[in-house]
Amino acid sequence: MRITLKQIEAFLAVAESGSFSRAAAVSVYAQPALSQAVKELEGELGVRLFDRTTRRVELTDAGREFRASAEKIFDDLDHAVQNVHALAERRRGRIRIAAPPLLAAVVLPQAIAAFRRDHPGVSVDLIDVGTDEIVESVRTGRAECGLGTFPPGGDEIERLPLARDELMLFCPSGSGFAEHRSVSWNALAGETLVTLTRGSGIRLLAEVGFEAAGVELAPSYEVAQVTTALALVEAGLGVAVLPTYALAAARPEKVVGRPLTSPTIGREIHLIHQSGRSISPAIAAFTPVLRRTVQALKP
Repeated sequence: MRITLKQIEAFLAVAESGSFSRAAAVSVYAQPALSQAVKELEGELGVRLFDRTTRRVELTDAGREFRASAEKIFDDLDHAVQNVHALAERRRGRIRIAAPPLLAAVVLPQAIAAFRRDHPGVSVDLIDVGTDEIVESVRTGRAECGLGTFPPGGDEIERLPLARDELMLFCPSGSGFAEHRSVSWNALAGETLVTLTRGSGIRLLAEVGFEAAGVELAPSYEVAQVTTALALVEAGLGVAVLPTYALAAARPEKVVGRPLTSPTIGREIHLIHQSGRSISPAIAAFTPVLRRTVQALKP
């Protein structure tokens, strides 16, 4: 089978306009060339793609079926051409990345600064939103990639693991917990607890830890932001179970973090992008810088 791009392009032009003459008026091909290309395509496929009348041409069932596939071929080809053109983006270009507020504050500024030293011509747009909005931004193309921890599922999104983040206990620097290298979950029985609000992925993991240790989770404070939880701990109002990367936002002279054990609970920090779409050269160059920055947060 020898189907050419010219034949497919001619077919799509006629399908869109419903007329060979109108298609020729907006195409780089003359009407005889369009007619010949469509005729050759029908010959290769062995089916009629159009029903022709004196006033209009209409797609047959086979034509409608082929149109959907043909449009995808051109979309994929256009994306491939854009990626080839983007090879120069290692020197010039733009990256749009979405991340939750804390990672946007403690990870991305360092990663962007390190990346720009080697790639000064590439600009990085940072979108700081919640996890659900990150996924939606990537799905809709508002952001090319997203950074964070995401629940399983979602065929439209591909995940690239960057580092494993484990839950830690954050306590005032003068707390007895600060004297230990690690803390078991059952040691938290009876402690004044600061937690994130229900529905937070971190809160759900904390509930797993408390349940596994047989300790009742009865928080005294429930807040939406990690930085708020750290502020409460710093004020001596309790201890908090938070992800490792919260260390970057804590003042070490006021708050310390200690690994939680028995059990050890963690999750992966991922870089996500649209499924079925290859990442741009600029993002490919940014990814190892981002991975090193995330991994450096672990004690």
